[in-house]
Order: sequence, then C-alpha cells, then structure tokens
Amino acid sequence: MALKSAGAGKSEGTGGRRGFLKGAAALGAGFWADDVLEALPQNVNTNSKPSSLKITDLRVCVITRAPMTCPIIRIDTNQGIYGLGEVRDGASKTYALMLKSRILNENPCNVDRLFRKIKQFGGPSRQGGGVCAIEMALWDLAGKAYNVPVYQMLGGKFRDRIRCYADTTESEDPKIYGQRLKARRDQGFTWLKMDLGVDLVGNVPGAVTKPADVSLLQRETTEHMFTGIELTQKGAELMGDFVAAVREQVGMEIPLSADHFGHIGVNSCIRLGKALEKYNLAWLEDMIPWQYTDLLKRINDAVDIPILTGEDIYLKEPFLELCRTHAVDIIHPDLATSGGILETKKIGDAAELGVPMAMHFAGSPVSCFASVHCAAATQNFLVLENHSVDVPWWSDLVDGVEKPIVNRGFITVPEKPGLGITLNEEAVRQHLLEPGYFEPTPQWDTEHSHDRLWS
Repeated sequence: MALKSAGAGKSEGTGGRRGFLKGAAALGAGFWADDVLEALPQNVNTNSKPSSLKITDLRVCVITRAPMTCPIIRIDTNQGIYGLGEVRDGASKTYALMLKSRILNENPCNVDRLFRKIKQFGGPSRQGGGVCAIEMALWDLAGKAYNVPVYQMLGGKFRDRIRCYADTTESEDPKIYGQRLKARRDQGFTWLKMDLGVDLVGNVPGAVTKPADVSLLQRETTEHMFTGIELTQKGAELMGDFVAAVREQVGMEIPLSADHFGHIGVNSCIRLGKALEKYNLAWLEDMIPWQYTDLLKRINDAVDIPILTGEDIYLKEPFLELCRTHAVDIIHPDLATSGGILETKKIGDAAELGVPMAMHFAGSPVSCFASVHCAAATQNFLVLENHSVDVPWWSDLVDGVEKPIVNRGFITVPEKPGLGITLNEEAVRQHLLEPGYFEPTPQWDTEHSHDRLWS
C-alpha cells in the first residue's frame, strides 16, 4: 500500500517510475543506513563493461636513463580505460609492437587466453619483453575493468609491503664499497647485494689465468665455460678477503648477496664459492648461464652457499627443471622476461615445495608495480631488486602511489584498481629516449602470419 500511494496516481511513465524509486528508497532505508546506500555506487566501475571490452590500440614511449632504457606500452580500449606494461629493460619496443595485430579487437580481460596466443613470440632474456609487457598491461586493464587491484585477481596477498634490495655502485676499495653498502643499510634496506667480479683481482700477479687477448669485463658473447678464464686459489682467497672487509662494515647479521663474478669456468666458480663460505652470503647469482642445469647442480653440490639463477629464463618449464634437479637453492625470475605476472606467480607456486623466489627487476615503476603485485600474491617470495633508488626522478614517473616508491627498503602494495598507477605525463616527457609520447602505430595494425605451431 505504501508503494502505491507513493505513485500519487502516476502508475506509468516517468512520474510513476520516480514515485516507485522514492518508495523503494524509503523502504530500503529500513534495512540499510543512508551512508551505506550512498557508498554503494562508489564501488561500481561505471566506466567499463568488462564483457564488451575490446582492445583498440597499442602505443609506446621509451624512457631513458632510469637507469636503463625502458619501453613503456599502453593498450587502449573501446571504453576509455587503458593498461600499462613495460618491455624488459634494455630491449626494443618492436618486441611488443609486432604483437599488436594479434591482440586488436580482443577482450583484454581474457588475460590467460591472450598470453597463450602470443607466448610463442617470446624467448629468453630481452626476447621475452614484448609478450611480458602485453601481459602486464592486460592485467592492468582487467583490474580497472573489475575495479580491483591485480594482486586480488591472483588470489589475494600474503604481505602489505615488498622487501627490496638495491644495486650499489662498485669500488675496487673494499672499505669504500663496504661504506656504500652500509649506507644502504642505514637507508633502511634489510637486504644487500654487491657485484664481485674477477676484474677486482685481474691485475694481481698470479690471481687469474686467461688467454692474453680475452677481456675480463664480460663484454664478450662467449659463454663462461668457453672463455678460458680461470680464477686461481690465490685469486679466490683475495676475493674472500675483499668480502671480509665488506662484512666488517655491514656486519654478519644482514643478508648480503653477490653477482657478476665474470665469465669464469665451473671449477673456478667452485673454488670461489668455497673461499666465500665463511662470510655467509645470501646467494651467488648467475655463476654460469642458466641453461646448463647439470653444471649448476655440480656447483651447487660443491658449495655451501645458496646458488641462484633465473633473470633470463622465459616461461615456467626451465624453472621447474632447475627446482626438480636441485640445481639451485633460490630462483630469480624477472617478471619482464619470465612470462609476466601470472606466469611468474605460477613459477613461485610450483617452486614452493622447497625453493624460495627472489625477483630480478631493473626497469621503470610500471614493471616495478607489476612485480610488486606478483610478489604480494606469492607466498615463497623473498626480496625484489631495484636499480633505481639513486635516480632522483624515478618515483616521479608515476602517480597514485606512496612516494618515494622505495621507502626504507620497502614498497607498499597499492590498493587501487589494476597496477594502481597512472603515468605522470610531464615527468615521462622529460626523460624520453626519442621524440613521441604514445604516438599512433597504424603500421603494426595488419602485420600477419600463420602462427600455428603444429600441422
């Protein structure tokens, strides 16, 4: 009876509907408080209808000196929302652009299906950059469409803050290097990493054996085992002394990882590892190329320091083999190579039976926050790399998140939809490698081939 009287004789047309809604609101007030009714529309994304969302464009801009070159992609849609992704640091924007025609007119919320459609065009290291950039952007779009952060779509989060370690400028003087690492600790970092190359002892007589025309500076494309560079026992002990001096500065309590040893052979890796055991390093990284599983296991079996690799591995299968054979103690995917957000989450989950996951990262805040969401949603995550804490404008590249992004050694997980960030156009334009801020790319609209991998 109350609803009927509210219509006041206007049972049809606009007036009747208005009366009905007023009556319904009055009735609803008996069940919900006014502030609850007012909050309901705020939790609905009225700018997107996920079921009819379509990709209409893919554009790029390239940031430089961040400190790496970072191609950023933007995937546009028919509903005005867009997704951001990033091609792996130092890679070409073409890796993403060549895939544009394969995702146009697709629904970006079908993230896994589209990833499986394009993943054949990725590969190890920078070759995986285009596939991963698109995968990141698809998750950003899906989160915006459904009005939830990416980590929530992965099953929720295990942590509110992501622990980071920072790259630190080298010095041939271990006391100076130790002071720089101690400064990182004083900044709030709870995990440290140092480069520890054989070039530190390259000029010491009797420390390194190598052919006269071979460089120690890791510029060659020859894989480690084929360079002829070997570290002597004297050289290994000197490098141990170097780490001892660093440990005196930073203490034994904080985890300290080591990387960039040089292109030395397997026996030299073992010799060096044994010389470093007493300093309790958190891991020895990429001692030889990742694909030599049996040789990595040989090193791992001989050295009582965790062995780690993975930043150049594409897709989960090689990680599973490393874990199955106990060739490494820790895996180290770079989300911009390993297959993107979901694939990296799968990698971490698969390794969880006994192997923790650290994450490599050396790009812009776009790839950073893709890694942050993945790390938040992966239980066996340890720590995330960041190469940019000394780049003063790095945090300015995006808005919508806490600043500085890396604060006292941690990044706060965003709660906004998608990756939780927007680009600061003014800041990005100041740091472009080449002219053009997300210019049209129609030349990539119709690139086509018969992509099926089987007959």
